[in-house]
Amino acid sequence: MLPVVVPLAAVVFLALLWHLRRRDRLTAPRAAVALVLCVYAAGVLANTVFPIFLNMPGGEPQWKVYFGLVDGYDVLDAVQNMVVFVPVGMILPLLLAKASWWRVVAVAAAFSLAIEVTQFFTGNLLGGGHLSDVNDLFFNVAGAALGMGVFSVLSRVPVAAALINRFRWS
Repeated sequence: MLPVVVPLAAVVFLALLWHLRRRDRLTAPRAAVALVLCVYAAGVLANTVFPIFLNMPGGEPQWKVYFGLVDGYDVLDAVQNMVVFVPVGMILPLLLAKASWWRVVAVAAAFSLAIEVTQFFTGNLLGGGHLSDVNDLFFNVAGAALGMGVFSVLSRVPVAAALINRFRWS
């Protein structure tokens, strides 16, 4: 996974820096946001899409992947999915000029749906090691909303708001 994820994150990081520089918005705090975004996205990619087993055993039912509601969804899974997506709700307001609740929720839902669909296809076509589950989608979006809530509260504290504004891209 590292030979794929690390170079991809590096290319995206350089593209983000180029984007900021081209718009004359490149500063150390904004570069730090780009770095955090790339490391976060690489970590999510590495932990949700990989491993892919190229030698998937044939005919064993445990390798069948479904996209649907999994019975007996564990509370720990729900909490983990929320915690993993809290950064989405905190990073997006730094990147977007108008980061409304609806926009953050929509982006988080699209990101989570992309992960679940990728897990479904890699699981069925490439021997991926993860299951797609609509519960994950729901709790990922809830985590992003929680992150946006934390960000909103912090943005109302004058000292924190001044610091946050140094990291905003717009």
